[in-house]
Amino acid sequence: MRPLDSHSIRVLEAKFVLTPPGETRWTSDAYSNSVCHFTPAGRSNLLSVVSTLLIERYPKPLRDAESVAPLMPAGAMAPAVIYSNEDAAVLAPFIRPFYAEHPVHSSWLWRQQRQQGDTALDVLLRINRAVHDDFRYGARDEYGTQTPAQTIARGAGTCRDFAWLMIESVRRWGFAARFVTGYLYSPALDGSMRGAGATHAWCEVFLPDLGWLEFDPTNGLSESPELIRVAATRTPGEASPMTGVVMGDAVATMEVFVSVTLDNSPAPMPV
Repeated sequence: MRPLDSHSIRVLEAKFVLTPPGETRWTSDAYSNSVCHFTPAGRSNLLSVVSTLLIERYPKPLRDAESVAPLMPAGAMAPAVIYSNEDAAVLAPFIRPFYAEHPVHSSWLWRQQRQQGDTALDVLLRINRAVHDDFRYGARDEYGTQTPAQTIARGAGTCRDFAWLMIESVRRWGFAARFVTGYLYSPALDGSMRGAGATHAWCEVFLPDLGWLEFDPTNGLSESPELIRVAATRTPGEASPMTGVVMGDAVATMEVFVSVTLDNSPAPMPV
């Protein structure tokens, strides 16, 4: 629930309040995401987790991407980007698809193939828009993420399904892509932004000399200040905001509330 400081996100303030009281221990997972381990001190009929963040957001300018990303010659399904040997070794887990090839996915992906003169960014923006345009959005409370083939066959999904579809699609073209969980800010909660005011999922794709770039196929966004990253992983199953075990006989119910607002106060002067 707590983002890591980076070039794109500066954490100015972070408060984490847990009820009942207990032992907390902060660590990092294998992806360097911030993880809090919590064990309550005693019995309780309520578990409350309140995370309050104040951040500054600095998205990358995509206008620079076309000039610095090395490209492969255009081909029907050829990868659109060249990674150095060093980058390729580090990025290998994020380039390798998670699922075996499926005819339903392959057929849809073929229709998104590269066009003559495409840049790496063109390819990514096109598939980002295609997922947004081709599928119906609907919130789903059930645990788990649809496979790309399931999302295509059903013609619908939620944010995590759309992110996973784009990730597995661009991996088949040789791009390194990872799953991102976080929050989505929308100035007006009027339905124009899918998943606004809630936990949200999107993806990041690595381009040489630019690093990880953000793409939200649910809303067709790219490197948007509305996207607030908390954690990034290879698969959706590794990106659950909260997991754990509750002991007892009572029937458990859960409520989740997310409020993302803009702070209009002046930024502090640099020192």
